[in-house]
Amino acid sequence: MNLIYINTHDTGRYIEPYGHRVATPNLMRLAAESALFRQAYCAGPTCSPSRAALLTGLAPHSCGMTGLVHRGFRLRDSDRHLANFLKRNGYDTALSGIQHEAADAADLGYQTLLNAQSVKDPAMRDYANALEAAEFIKRKHDKPFFLSFGMFNTHRPFPPASPKHRPAYILPPSPLADTEINRGDMAGYHTSIDIVDQCVGIVMEAIEASGCAGETVVVFTTDHGIAFPYMKGTLYDTGIGVALMIRYPGNPMRGLATDALVSQIDLFPTICELAGLAPPDGLQGRSLLPILTGAAEQVNAFIFAETNYHAAYEPMRCIRNARYKLIRYYGERDGWVWANMDDSDSKKAIIEGSDLPQARPQWQLFDLLTDAPERVNLAYDPRYADILSDLSRELELWMKRTDDPLLSGPVPRPEGARLNKPSALSPSDADYE
Repeated sequence: MNLIYINTHDTGRYIEPYGHRVATPNLMRLAAESALFRQAYCAGPTCSPSRAALLTGLAPHSCGMTGLVHRGFRLRDSDRHLANFLKRNGYDTALSGIQHEAADAADLGYQTLLNAQSVKDPAMRDYANALEAAEFIKRKHDKPFFLSFGMFNTHRPFPPASPKHRPAYILPPSPLADTEINRGDMAGYHTSIDIVDQCVGIVMEAIEASGCAGETVVVFTTDHGIAFPYMKGTLYDTGIGVALMIRYPGNPMRGLATDALVSQIDLFPTICELAGLAPPDGLQGRSLLPILTGAAEQVNAFIFAETNYHAAYEPMRCIRNARYKLIRYYGERDGWVWANMDDSDSKKAIIEGSDLPQARPQWQLFDLLTDAPERVNLAYDPRYADILSDLSRELELWMKRTDDPLLSGPVPRPEGARLNKPSALSPSDADYE
């Protein structure tokens, strides 16, 4: 069974199959051929930790990726990466486009690198990499193959807004205000997701043209929420909620959606089961095949997510079930760590135009059924004391089970890691610790 892993930067669920008013016809086509997971979550809402967790089947603190690769963080054991695992099991492994799990993609187990470095604009480079991926798919293969196709889009900076995406008719993402600045910023996102959709179309057409659709699993997902304030980098659903579609031959969930609570660390054991491979020891996720086959409605009672380092240190953990979420903040700084929000017009407007509250509660508890935007903190409401106690106990058990270093104090950082001070306003500030 071949595997094609299509991944984007910073897309969250802001695509048409999840009900958003952004036309993505190729993703809609993929959704019609896939099982779509409405309640899928990443293990960490920043780039390298999320991707490393998905591709090792381990929480970020367990696989060692507690920060960004380009800032000096690394996997504890790159042999645990999915590409290395599949290579050991007889797969041809190829990477087209980006990865964010190692300084050198060859360390991860990719035998063929297809990056179109001649295209200087990273947003436009996705087209060239999609064509490279398509050519790889169409080759004659003597062995099953694993192809990772990683796109820069929808990462910032966005390309200039296309004339068809007129800010006057675009609604900014909740909870941002409906202002001219935010509408213009979101128009750039709409233009960026256009590129993603066209690239997905190129890859899907190659699958059909090659005749390998009947023996190929396609996984489409992203690393975390969109790069707007209060989203990427946070443990709110706007930060950890991700699109996830799985297309495979004979899928009884084809064209259907599920509300099963799933984590991206569940993908590694799922892929093993679909491919008929014995999973490696120590995986922390659960196979989603019982959901895909209709044998079960749920495989997880809880999902967990974390932040450690992005541009700056901001240690948090969360536990979520179908109704409630508990977030615990382990840091000492009050207020937002602005360096952990990507720079944007939306962010600038908030910093310059708001009287920002500085209190940072240690605990946040939300009833996601009655408060989906996660605005009413119930952690200090005595009526919810039992729920707080139950979730905090489950969170601590998970941290102990996964040897979370945060239980013993601040999460260690690698020597030489480049980190902003938590007081910095921008990740590009030369204000390093």
